[in-house]
This record gives sequence, structure tokens and C-alpha cells, in this order.
Amino acid sequence: MVALGGGHGLYASLTALRTVTSNLTAVVTVADDGGSSGRLRRELGVLPPGDLRMALAALCGDDEWGRTWSRVVQHRFRSEGELHGHAVGNLLIVALWELLGDPVIGLEWVGRLLGAHGRVLPMASVPLDIQAEVEVDGRITTVRGQVACATTPGRVLSISLLPPDPPACPQAVEAIREADWVVFGPGSWFTSVLPHLKVPELARALHETRARRVVILNLAPQPGETDGFSPEKHLEVLREHAPALTFDTVLADHRVVGDRRALEKAAEAMGARLVLADVAVSDGSPRHDGPRLASVLAEIFHGNRRSSRGHVRETGA
Repeated sequence: MVALGGGHGLYASLTALRTVTSNLTAVVTVADDGGSSGRLRRELGVLPPGDLRMALAALCGDDEWGRTWSRVVQHRFRSEGELHGHAVGNLLIVALWELLGDPVIGLEWVGRLLGAHGRVLPMASVPLDIQAEVEVDGRITTVRGQVACATTPGRVLSISLLPPDPPACPQAVEAIREADWVVFGPGSWFTSVLPHLKVPELARALHETRARRVVILNLAPQPGETDGFSPEKHLEVLREHAPALTFDTVLADHRVVGDRRALEKAAEAMGARLVLADVAVSDGSPRHDGPRLASVLAEIFHGNRRSSRGHVRETGA
């Protein structure tokens, strides 16, 4: 399995996937320019470690060792000084990068310390900037940076990366080419999910891999980035950024689907079947429930989950 994304969305999918497979790779966006990650990136010129840290925390085991280390790497200092807001895991990752001189090897060492159930890779070998075309009151403007893209008022139309032809992480490309399944989402659509399609080597591998592809849709629009987006709009935007990329399954929570037929048509346009299921937490908040999501994904991977029209399609993992 290969899971693509970043932030809280990738954390949710990894929390589920690590209970479904023993061979899991997370390919993580490296465009964050805010908070602790942004400060370390600007000061030391490193890849932003925050989304990589969150992915590693999601892969920690459920035993005392895993739970403890997950809390440790996610812990943020609270002070009146320079350490305020820094996550312990960010500092640990960057320290290993400086000592070992290789981001992938550094992440492997952190994973071993945490007892991670899988590995975490950056999607590119250099820090990236996201550039977005945003429509505000009928005018189209260009904004640069992940934080700006996520918070600028208006409607995001498209994104691109700077540099425009960044080197992909070779191990990430290899993982995608060798995968049985590739999972997109959930997560911030323009700043965590779509950027993978803008790294040329990564995009080529995603198009050419023989792996089956799954899209997990968000449970709610993201303020400042996808305001007003319906579930089908998310798929339409994905198609606009990768018109030739086909998918096998689109998974959505049935409670957030307003127009089921419209979503089915959007999925079919990508070559995919639509699966509706109960994958959200019970308290009504827009968060995926790990065990529920894992159960549905396991059924999809083994061809036992019916589509929204009641048909079973064999999709053996």
C-alpha cells in the first residue's frame, strides 16, 4: 500500500491502513511554510518536517511504547522563548538529517525508534512552494506558499509547484511503481492531495503503475481552501489536475453526500465505482473513524465491498 497526502488527512488514512497491511508506505507533501516546520525550513534550509512527523506518529503501535512515542513526537513546547511552538518530533527529525545527511535514512531511524508500522518518505527531495490561482470577486490573483493558499479569501482554481520540475524522492517513485494499491486523501485538497500530481516523476509513476487507486473523500469542505465544494467538486478538481489519471474506487461517507447520482457520475468519469459507507466518528465532527475506515478499506481491497449501486466488483489485493 502507498498512501499520499499530508497533515491530519494522511494521519487519518495511515491510522486505518496500518491495521490493514503490513507493507505500508506514506508519501508526504513537503510544501509546508508555516509554524514550526516553516521556521526550521527557513533557518536551516531543510525539508519541512511537520507532515512527515505526523505520518510517523500515525504509524506508531497501540502498545505502551507506540502510544508514548506518538505523544512525545507530537508534543509542542510552550514558552515565552524561541522554542515556543516547536514540535519535539520536528527537532528530532532535523537533528538526524543533519547528522546522517540523508532525509530518507533519517526518517528510517525515527521510524525504528517509534516502532512505526510502515515507512515515511518525502514526495520530493527539495522543499517546495505551492502557487495557487485564486479568484476573488471576479479577479484572478496568484498567491504563493501553503499557508497563503489555505487562508487567502476567494476560490482556489488551480495549483502549481515551485520549483516547477522538482526532483522526486526516488524511493517514493519506486514504492508507487511496485504498489498493489495507492490511496489518495483525505486531506487538504489543494495543499496536501493535489501537489503529488505536480511532481513530474511522481505523476508519471502514478499514471504508469499497475496499482489500483482509491480516493477517500473529505467529510467537509475546508474553510479557506474548498469552501462550498461538494464531494463531486473535489473529484472534478482532481480530474482537472490529472485528466488522464484513472481510479478504481471513490470512498465517501454517506452522510455528507447531497446528490448521490452526481457523485456517481463524477466517479464514473474517472473510471471508478462509488462506495458509500459509515466512516466518520460518531460525535458528528468531520473526522474519520480509524477502525471504521480500516474495515471498509479492507473490504474494498479484497473485493467484498458493494458499490453504491449494490454491485460487488472483484478487486483482490
